Amino acid sequence: MSATPEAIREALGGLDHQGIPTFRWQLSATTLGDAVQVRLPPKKVLPVIFVPGIMGTNLMDLEGGQVWRLDTTAGIPIGLARRMIFQGPAERQRRMHPERTRVDPGGSVPRRAAGSVVGTSREETETIFRDQRAWGEVAEGSYHNFLLWLEDRLNGQTFNPARWSDFSYAQPAMSAVPMSGQPQPEPELLPGLSMALRGLPEHASEKSFEQLRSDELIARARFRMPVYACGYNWLASNSVAAERLAGRIDEVISRHNRNGTRCQQVVLITHSMGGLVARRCSQLSGMHDKIAGIVHGVMPATGAPVAYRRCKLGMSEESLAAGWVIGSNGREVTAVFSQAPGALQLLPTQLYRPQNASDSTGGTEWLAIQDTKQQVMERLPGNGDPFESIYLESDRWWGLVRPEWLRPGRGVPLSWTDYVRNIREAQSFHAQLGTSYHPNTFSFYGVDPHSGVEASKGNSFESITWTISQGMTPSGNAAGMPVEEVPGLSFEAVRDDGRNPLYVGGRTEVTPSYGWGPGRVYESSHWQLRCEMQDGNGDGTVPQSSGRAPLLTAGSSIRQQFRLTGFEHEQSYRNHQAQLVTLYSLMKIAAEAKQQ
Repeated sequence: MSATPEAIREALGGLDHQGIPTFRWQLSATTLGDAVQVRLPPKKVLPVIFVPGIMGTNLMDLEGGQVWRLDTTAGIPIGLARRMIFQGPAERQRRMHPERTRVDPGGSVPRRAAGSVVGTSREETETIFRDQRAWGEVAEGSYHNFLLWLEDRLNGQTFNPARWSDFSYAQPAMSAVPMSGQPQPEPELLPGLSMALRGLPEHASEKSFEQLRSDELIARARFRMPVYACGYNWLASNSVAAERLAGRIDEVISRHNRNGTRCQQVVLITHSMGGLVARRCSQLSGMHDKIAGIVHGVMPATGAPVAYRRCKLGMSEESLAAGWVIGSNGREVTAVFSQAPGALQLLPTQLYRPQNASDSTGGTEWLAIQDTKQQVMERLPGNGDPFESIYLESDRWWGLVRPEWLRPGRGVPLSWTDYVRNIREAQSFHAQLGTSYHPNTFSFYGVDPHSGVEASKGNSFESITWTISQGMTPSGNAAGMPVEEVPGLSFEAVRDDGRNPLYVGGRTEVTPSYGWGPGRVYESSHWQLRCEMQDGNGDGTVPQSSGRAPLLTAGSSIRQQFRLTGFEHEQSYRNHQAQLVTLYSLMKIAAEAKQQ
């Protein structure tokens, strides 16, 4: 039976494990007469490389044993949670050290084909995702759904931009109607048209919005855009991670300059701390021109005060379940944090400007101590440099790290000198990074994780406030000290187990039982020191002051920046608006990428 001209189907090519175009089609009944057209993919390739955030890369020890594996069951990393919940400070310190860990490429990968990934079997599909695309390096629950969606959007529809379902003409185009019996002509996208990306939150742009043009989609269609990932050891410095990313960029470009294809540049998409990695990578020799552009999602551009708070108190007050994994108290977090330059590079930098800072202080103070009447007694960093004023403070209770927590029993002791070296490395990293951004940068950040919640209620830490209150008077009514002396107390003068509150004076006491069972255990003190909860807006982790910093500090390098709502930090790329912003940004970047 001959094919009906109007019913022609299209077979899109994928890539096999050697990068050669591959076509798959299921045989149909002989009664079906529609034709199938096999379309060769473009020879020009503009790969997309995704760079995850801190804790978003699988890690293993030097013998290959799992240390931080983010495979999921029903979308939850249950295996990791079961391992970490029983690990105290010593075990965490022994296992999670940058020199005793490396990237684990063996994590779960998708089993279904997507976009240009076409395997002859489920096993071959998994091999391509793991060995070629490196998706096994990154967190399954946080990223794989987004990466599959992106691979399909970029490579799984058609090579004709007139048929991309996400885009529509802002003004209709006219075309001739074919004569009866003639095949429907292939639709053609004409240049000079204003285009709309359905659902794109244009109103959220913080710059004058640049409308998509049909010319840009036509230019983007000249590229195949396979999606890769690049994990990194997030315990080590982001400078080390940047070197690994540079190696991955060279490797991917080289791979796509074989078998008749041509590739000169890549596009980077980053999540959270991955943005710092990508920015540093673009500064490395020879890398700038190999990166066509960068899309930053929820990047802590100038750091996040919550990193300080977790070092002091852990994460259990923010999320009990997350605290089991990341560290439920300050001792557990400090055991890892203090020996991990990458983690220390998330602390607020000299450029951090809290949204709620007063103009009279210059806007750099994000750590406050207030008295019983909630009057501020001290603001830090007093000199604008938190590295010197807070992170290296070894003799004040509000300093970042209690020296004795560097040496948990049965751990691998870290000296104060070692810790200082790691802080200096973080300080040097940010001095190198400065306000440097790739000149073709797109960015988005989050506010209001749960749509409808008023920003004034607070969902992120714009600043950190310690409040002093009267404690339960110790038995015997021992003399206390004036409240004015509390901010100047040393670590030794404050009782601190890594949880709220801290205590000045007093001890653990038991109320008399009077024959009615055991007495109640309580902590007496002259003063209690409580670290307050969230005070500002953001995505739950990155405050808006840090999320919006790229546009404020980098100016013309930031092509577009979007202020989005409705998602929490870790799951930001599962939000549809964030996905559309990313797709829009990729169209803009690809339109200007090198063509030769």
